[in-house]
Amino acid sequence: MAEEEYGSFVDWNQMGDLAKSSGPTKVDCKDLKEFKQMARQGYWAKNHKLRAQVYQQLIKAIPCRTVTPDAEVYRDIMGNAATKKPSSNIPLPDFVDGSPVPRYCLKAEAVASAHRIINCLAGQFPDISHCPSLPAITSLLLHFSNDEAQCFEHVSRILACNEPGKRLLDQTFLAYESSCMTFGDLANKYCAPAHKLIVATAQDVLEVYSDWQRWVLGDLPFSHMVRILDVYLVEGYKILYRVAIALLKFYRKQKAGAQGGQGSQQPQDSAKVRADIQAFVKGIASTVTPDKLLEKAFSIRLFSRKEITLLQLTNEKSLQQKGITVKQKRRNVQLALNPDTFSSEIVSAKEMRDIWSWIPERFALCQPQLLFTTSTHGCSLNRFYSHCEGYEPTLLLIRTTDGDVCGAFLSTDWEERKRGGNKLSFFGTGECFVFRLKPEMERYEWVVIRHPELASSIKTQDQEDTASSEGQNTDNNSLQQPEKPAGDLSPFLSARHFNLNSKNTSMFMAGNFDSIIVGGGEGNALYIDAELNHGRTGRCATFDNPPLCAESFQVSLLEAWGFQDAMAS
Repeated sequence: MAEEEYGSFVDWNQMGDLAKSSGPTKVDCKDLKEFKQMARQGYWAKNHKLRAQVYQQLIKAIPCRTVTPDAEVYRDIMGNAATKKPSSNIPLPDFVDGSPVPRYCLKAEAVASAHRIINCLAGQFPDISHCPSLPAITSLLLHFSNDEAQCFEHVSRILACNEPGKRLLDQTFLAYESSCMTFGDLANKYCAPAHKLIVATAQDVLEVYSDWQRWVLGDLPFSHMVRILDVYLVEGYKILYRVAIALLKFYRKQKAGAQGGQGSQQPQDSAKVRADIQAFVKGIASTVTPDKLLEKAFSIRLFSRKEITLLQLTNEKSLQQKGITVKQKRRNVQLALNPDTFSSEIVSAKEMRDIWSWIPERFALCQPQLLFTTSTHGCSLNRFYSHCEGYEPTLLLIRTTDGDVCGAFLSTDWEERKRGGNKLSFFGTGECFVFRLKPEMERYEWVVIRHPELASSIKTQDQEDTASSEGQNTDNNSLQQPEKPAGDLSPFLSARHFNLNSKNTSMFMAGNFDSIIVGGGEGNALYIDAELNHGRTGRCATFDNPPLCAESFQVSLLEAWGFQDAMAS
């Protein structure tokens, strides 16, 4: 019986349908690809004993450090105490950051067993400094363990995983915080309507997204979480991002339904938004089945594990440069935009905050720094370049004589234009985007993010030509994948890292002595002349945008903004 072998900690009355063992009784599979398919389909989902055996097999296969504590280590350390009734009064280590042990379907006394296991893990892994998801993982695996020692060994192997490029649990504040930033980047790009809702309702977006792991590991009902655990043990950390984004999509759908599509959201305290999302996730079983949640999660076109790792490392580097490597009071991102000190002749502080919600998370702690304005520095393209060179990224804002406001987020230093001599050549990365604020607010991202099928598996001659205009660096071969699947995209890399079927889809920014251009291919999103006086806008293939204002316009005012490190100021 599963109850006898793998259910001594389980309250079977709480398990519902999961208490019934049906379906297959063994898994005869060695191929990882086949295992992946079986996990996604829930092959062992209806048999508790089989699920426990599969978990044991998967966890044993995790590549670990040479010295990884096992069940015998636990028995040696705990001694006779392991046979005694554990006390629930044992406090959890500080590194769980106040996260409790979710009970799920455990017996009440089993929660105390989880406390003992986590405290023993703390002694064996002294390098863990921040791991708020550990209580949830320990609780989940306890449902499928013979005894505390086996659960200890399983969690130890997850913590000691040393496979290159693979992560299972964040164990430092730097890793955890950068994962929150990475989630913000992914939410911004892959569920824009939900991200827009959070921006509109929460005073601090990053504070809301700091809960993203807890939504999955802690707040989800056991029936949903155990299906995610099936896939997580096969595919790793990336599934957590997928599920959290799916939850955000469902949350937005529920809020839209509750509003009836009418009225605008009023900003509220971030704690209220966090509590609202938490309540939704905890009660999700009434509207979304586990299979429906996974179906939504896998319908999202996300980066490959390698690309997510690159994005995470970029965010980690940004935090390190700001000195944020240990837990500290979270800065409210919007404090960087102090309405008392912020001054623009084109946008209000609120409008600049809206633009700030679009920028990559690693720049979110920066303050806007005015680099150039035609009202002070005059209408000269040379002066524009001289004031903007050395700054990366920059934000371009334009107000027309008709009162329209539009602009662009530009990822790369304008000094890059000099690589092409006097020839107009494009540079930049897929993080560039164009937008308009008036008459209505809208952003247009790199078209390949919205349509990954535009990236082909074979380079065309056009793409080779584009790469040559992107610079002559040859030290990035490790990032190039000749047979990259269509969905494996990372926009913070430049276009030469992708197999694009047309150079028209990677023309981000360009400039020479007589004009600056943003967006190319079959037209330009923005064209400004050398006097910074006359401009044109139209659809371009790179951003697939409509004209951002009147197609031919006069510039009333132009500003360029840099990103100043708020931690250093």
